[in-house]
Amino acid sequence: MRTKTLALVGATGGAGTTRTAVELAALGARDGRDVAVVDAAFTTQGLSEYVSGRIGTDLTTLVTDETGASLSAATYPIVGGGGDAERAETDAPDLPGRADAIPARAPFERVARAKTAEAARKLERRIDEAATSYDAVIVDVAPVGSNEAVAGVTAADRTAAVFPATTHGRDALQRLRGRVADVGAGVNRSIAVVRDGDGESAEGGDEADADVHLPPTASAVADAPTASIGDGAYARAVADAFEAAFDATVGIEFAEPGLVDRLAP
Repeated sequence: MRTKTLALVGATGGAGTTRTAVELAALGARDGRDVAVVDAAFTTQGLSEYVSGRIGTDLTTLVTDETGASLSAATYPIVGGGGDAERAETDAPDLPGRADAIPARAPFERVARAKTAEAARKLERRIDEAATSYDAVIVDVAPVGSNEAVAGVTAADRTAAVFPATTHGRDALQRLRGRVADVGAGVNRSIAVVRDGDGESAEGGDEADADVHLPPTASAVADAPTASIGDGAYARAVADAFEAAFDATVGIEFAEPGLVDRLAP
């Protein structure tokens, strides 16, 4: 792989960035890689929903109160992301690689302290630390407009934008490109997320703006990650997105699509 760290940035709120990060990590683990997802969306803290059980030390603690602690203190397996002992009691697959989350799960007071410029510099160092322990690191970044978001984009080797596969999403992607350029970086890849019920799809002019578009899949956190075991169109698209984002070759052999899949739009 030519790219080690990837900033995955939402062009809008609710674009599906966190879910896409989790799916990419699971796909990487399925392919035998160790992948970490680092939470740089301190306000929404959505990555914590993909961790089973109680979160003690979190990422905001490591950039504020416990700056000397190891990154592993705030690292938790993603549900369905590997064969760790706690997951053995579930139906989660035993994958050849690891998919870990380094989430933010904090009260408002600590979140406020974690959003300072000083904490952002510490976040950059934590991202670099993750890169020494994992084959790939995905930084989950909210639309660029905060210190931690800027840190996530500038610390990563490459930036990929996630946007809804609609005209509104396409417009938001263009605005995001401008914001990322303002901090001295660039959007290198783009992923369009299609949802059931969207009035527009990526099959029109929006698809031209995306390197990969992800077809609809079950949206509930409990249904993720689909890419850890799936053979359908969604898992195959996640594999395409992983290859595009990391300049990698995925060696997973997917089952041939059935007649219904081949006829689907």
